[in-house]
Amino acid sequence: MHEMALCEGIIGIVEDEARKRAFARVTVVCLEIGALSHVAPEALKFCFEAVAARTIAQGARLDIIELPGTAWCMACSESVEIKQRYEPCPSCGSYQLQVTGGEEMRVKEWEVG
Repeated sequence: MHEMALCEGIIGIVEDEARKRAFARVTVVCLEIGALSHVAPEALKFCFEAVAARTIAQGARLDIIELPGTAWCMACSESVEIKQRYEPCPSCGSYQLQVTGGEEMRVKEWEVG
C-alpha cells in the first residue's frame, strides 16, 4: 500500500515546515489529489491517522480536494475532462489526448493550533 509511504512524506513536509516556522501542532492538513494520480483518497485518510500518531499532526483532520483529470485533444483542439487515462475524448471520440492535469498530489495548506 503506497498510501502509507505517501502519508509518511506528508508528515515529513509538515514537520519540516514546523521547524522552519516554529509551530508545534497541526490541526488540519489539506491535500489536492488528481484523479489520475493513482492515489486512493480513502486509503490515504486511513493511513494518515496511523502515520500521524505521536507527531505534531496527531489528531489532525485530513481534507482532500479531488481534482479532475484533464487533457488536450489533438483532434478537436479542446481541453477536456477525463476520468482515466486512455479513454476517448468526450467531445469527438478521438484517442489522441495529451494529459494536462490530474496527476498531481500536493499539500495545499494546513492549519496550526
